[in-house]
Amino acid sequence: MRLRLALLLLLAWPAAAVGAPCAEPFAAIFARVAPAVVSIQATKINKARPQRRFETIVGSGFVIERDGQVLTNAHVVDGAASLLVTFDSGVKAPARLVGMDTVLDLALVRLEAAAPLPAARLGDSAALRVGDEVVAIGNPIGLDHTMTRGIVSGLNRLLPGVAEQPMIQTDAPINPGNSGGPLVDRCGSVVGINTFISEDAQGIGFAVPINAAKAVLRDLREVGRVVRPWLGIQGREVDARLGALLRLPLPPGYLVEVVYDGSPAERAGVRGGSLSVVVQGEEYLLGGDILTTIQSVPIRTHQDYLDRLKTLRPGQRVRITLVREGHTRELTLTVAERPRLPSDLVD
Repeated sequence: MRLRLALLLLLAWPAAAVGAPCAEPFAAIFARVAPAVVSIQATKINKARPQRRFETIVGSGFVIERDGQVLTNAHVVDGAASLLVTFDSGVKAPARLVGMDTVLDLALVRLEAAAPLPAARLGDSAALRVGDEVVAIGNPIGLDHTMTRGIVSGLNRLLPGVAEQPMIQTDAPINPGNSGGPLVDRCGSVVGINTFISEDAQGIGFAVPINAAKAVLRDLREVGRVVRPWLGIQGREVDARLGALLRLPLPPGYLVEVVYDGSPAERAGVRGGSLSVVVQGEEYLLGGDILTTIQSVPIRTHQDYLDRLKTLRPGQRVRITLVREGHTRELTLTVAERPRLPSDLVD
C-alpha cells in the first residue's frame, strides 16, 4: 500500500512541477531580457516645416532573432529617413526597415550583426490571466533600459478608433519612449509589445499581444506588409436596446456608420450614416444600411463582421444582404486589399 502511494506521488510530482507558475526574481528577469532590448532613434524629415525639418523620435524595440531582427512599433519608425539602434552596452548600429503593419502598429527592422545577438524569448499571450504580474522594459523619456512593474489589468480590450486588434491592458507604467519595448511575464518571456498609454487616466497602458505579432512576422519578413481583405465599412452592432430607446424598428445586424471613399462598399452602393445621435452617452451615426449577412453568414456583432472579413481574400466577389428603410437588398462587392487609412498610427 505504501509502495503504491509512493509511486502515485512520484508520478504526480513532475506534472505539478511543470504546472507551477514562474516566480523568477525581477532582477533576474531584467538581467536576462535587457540585453535584447534596444533604443531606436528614428530621424524623420518634416517637409511641412520651413526650418528645422529634421526631427528625432526615440522608441524601444527588442531583438527576436540572433541575426539582427528587431520588433518595434510602426509609429516609431514610420517615415524615418534613417534608423539607429543602441544596445544596453552602448554599442550603436544602423538599421533598415524590413516590414510594417499600421493596423497592429508593428514594424520589423534589421541591423547587420557581426556576431549573434542576444534575443528575447517569445511567450504565449493566450496564456495570460488578469492579475498576472508583468514588467515593461524600455527607454522612457530617454532613460535607457528602465523596468517598471505591474499586472495584467484586462485582456481582449477593443479600443474603437484606435485598434482593430484586442489589446492587453496593464498598469505597469508605460511612458513616451517605451513604445515598441517588450511586456514580459514572470517566466522572462515576451507576452506583448508596449504600444500606448491612455491620456484620460493614469495607470492604464496597452500592449499588442505577442501572438498577434507572431502571426504576421512571416508577412513582414517576406512581403514587407500584411495583406488584409477590406470592404470599406465601419460600424457597430444593432441591439434591441438601441431600437427600444429610439422607438425604431431596427432589425438585428451591423449598423453601417461609415463607408470609406473609393472602397468596395462605396462602389457597390452601400450607404453610411448621416444623423448623429447620442444614446446614454454613446454616439451613433444613424441613417445607414444595416448589414445582416456576408456570403449568407449572419452578421450580428462587430466581432462577427471581423471574423467573417478575415475569411475573404482580395479580388474575391462576395454577396452581402442589407436592410435599408425596412427593405432587404442584396449587393455584390469585390474585396480589395486594405489600404492605409487616415486613422492608422494617429498619435
